[in-house]
Amino acid sequence: MITKSILKGMEGEFLDSSSAFIPELILCAFVVGVLLARLFSSRRVSHLGWMALLGTMAALAVSCHYWVSFRAEHTLTPSTTWITGEVPLFGGLLIHDSFTTFVRIFLFAFTALVILLTLMTGIPDQEDSADFYCLLLGATLGMSIMASSNHLMMVFIGIEMASLPSYALAGFLKGRRQSSEAALKYVVYGGGAAGVMLYGISLIAGRYGTGYLPELAHQLRAAPIDYVIILGGLFLMIGIAFKLAAVPFHFWCPDVFEGAAAEVAGFLSVASKGAALALLGRIVITLAGPPDLPSFLPIARYLVPTLAFFAALTATFGNLAAYAQNNLKRLLAYSTIAHAGYMMMGLAALTTDGAGAVLFYLVAYLFMNLGAFAIVAYLRNLTLSENLQDFRGLVQQAPVLVLTLAIFLLSLLGIPPLIGFMAKFEIFSVIFQSAQAFGAQGETALSQTMYALLVIGGLNTVLSALYYIKVLKVMILDRRLEEVENRPVEPLPVPGPVAGYAAVLAAVIVVLGIFWWLPDDAARGPAVNGFFPGAGPAQSASAGAHTDARP
Repeated sequence: MITKSILKGMEGEFLDSSSAFIPELILCAFVVGVLLARLFSSRRVSHLGWMALLGTMAALAVSCHYWVSFRAEHTLTPSTTWITGEVPLFGGLLIHDSFTTFVRIFLFAFTALVILLTLMTGIPDQEDSADFYCLLLGATLGMSIMASSNHLMMVFIGIEMASLPSYALAGFLKGRRQSSEAALKYVVYGGGAAGVMLYGISLIAGRYGTGYLPELAHQLRAAPIDYVIILGGLFLMIGIAFKLAAVPFHFWCPDVFEGAAAEVAGFLSVASKGAALALLGRIVITLAGPPDLPSFLPIARYLVPTLAFFAALTATFGNLAAYAQNNLKRLLAYSTIAHAGYMMMGLAALTTDGAGAVLFYLVAYLFMNLGAFAIVAYLRNLTLSENLQDFRGLVQQAPVLVLTLAIFLLSLLGIPPLIGFMAKFEIFSVIFQSAQAFGAQGETALSQTMYALLVIGGLNTVLSALYYIKVLKVMILDRRLEEVENRPVEPLPVPGPVAGYAAVLAAVIVVLGIFWWLPDDAARGPAVNGFFPGAGPAQSASAGAHTDARP
C-alpha cells in the first residue's frame, strides 16, 4: 500500500510537472520531427523553416495561455493551485512561475521572428534547413531551461544545451574560413568557461551540501560568507558572464559575430543575452532575498559592488570599442556587449523592480537589435558586403532600409520617443531609487556605488552616440563613389517582404515608445511577483519607483 501510494504520488507530480513543461516538450517534438522529415525523399529538397516556425508558434501559444492563466485564474493545472507564486517541477530541479513564462514568451517570439528572417534572406538553403533549424530550436530549448533552473546542475545543463548548438550555428556557413574560425573560438572559450563554472558549482555544493537555489539561499542567510562561497560564486558567474559576453569574458563575441551569418549573430545577440540575464537575475535575487530581511544587506555588500563593477566595465568597453569598427556586424557585436552592461546595471539593485526593468529592456532590445541585424542581412544579400564604407550614400539607393535602420539605431541609442529611451530610463530609475534606499538604510558605500553606476550609465549613453550616428552619417551624408565619378546611382531592388519585415519592426519600436506602459506593466508587475510571494510592498528596496519614477 505504501509503495502504491508513493508511486501514485510520483505519477501525479510527474504529470503536473509535464503539464508545465509542455512548451519545451513541443520544441523537442519538432526537433525530432524536423530530423525525421529529412529522411523522406520527398522532403530532402523542401525547406523545413515553416515546420520549425509552426513548432515555435505552438510553444509560444501554450506559454501565452499560461501567462493568461497566471494573471486571470492564478492556476497552473486543475490539480496544482498557484498558492506560493511558484511551482517546482521534477522534484524542484526547475521552477515554473510568471518570470519563467515571461522569458519563455520572449524567447519563443524572438525565435519565430528569426525563423521568418531566415526564410526571407535564404540562409539556410533547402538542403541545410533541417540541420539549421534543429540547432536553432535546440538552442532555444536550452535557453528556456536556463530561465527556469532551480538547481545548480540544471544551471550548468541549461547553459550547455544552449551553447552546444550555438557553436555549430556560428560555423554554419560552410566553406568560409571566417565562419569556421568563429565556431572554433566559440568552442574554445565556451569549453573553458564551462569547466570553470562546473568547478565553482562543485565548490558551492560541497560547502553547503545542496545545489537547490532556495536551500542555498536559506543557508547563505543563516551562516557568514566565507572564501569558499566567494570563490565558488565567482567561478559560477564566469559561466554566466560568458553567455552575456560581459567584460572580460567577451573576447569571443566580435569574432563570432563577424564570422557567423548575420541571422545567427542576431539570434545570439538577443536570445543568448536574454536567457543569461534571466538566469543571473533568478540566482542573485533568490540568494539575496527580499530587502526587508536582516540578511539582505550583508549579502548585498558583496553582490552589489561586484555586479556594478562588471556592468560599468562592460558598458564602457563595449561603447569605446564599437567606435573603431568598420564591419557592421563587429560594430553591433560591441553594441551588444554595451547593452549587456546596461541590463546588468538593473540587476545590481538586487530587487524585483530591477529584474522587471531588465525584462522590459529585453522586450525593447528584441525589436531594436533584431531589426539592425536584419538590415545587415539584407544589405549583405544586396551588396555582398558588410563593410560600412561600402554603404556610403546608401540612402540614395535604398531609402526604406536606411530609414528603418535609423529608427533601430536611434532606439538603441535611447532617443525619445522610441522604446529604447524608456528602456534605459527604467534601468536608470531603478538604480536611482536603489541608491536612495541604501542611503536611507545607512549604507553609504552601497548608495555611492549606485550613484556612480548611474553617472557611468549616463556617460555611456553619450559615448554610444558616436558610433550610432557615425553609421547614419556614412549612409546619409557621405557621397557614393558613383556620384563622385559622375556616374548614375542605381537604386537597389528591395523585395516587398523584406521592406515589410523591417517596417513592422520599426513601427513596433515607435508604437511601444508611445504606449510603453503596456510591456512595462507586465514586466515589472506579474512577471516578477513570483520571486517573493506574499512579501508585499516591502520586497522592493525601491518601493514606489514603479509609479513615482515615471515621466
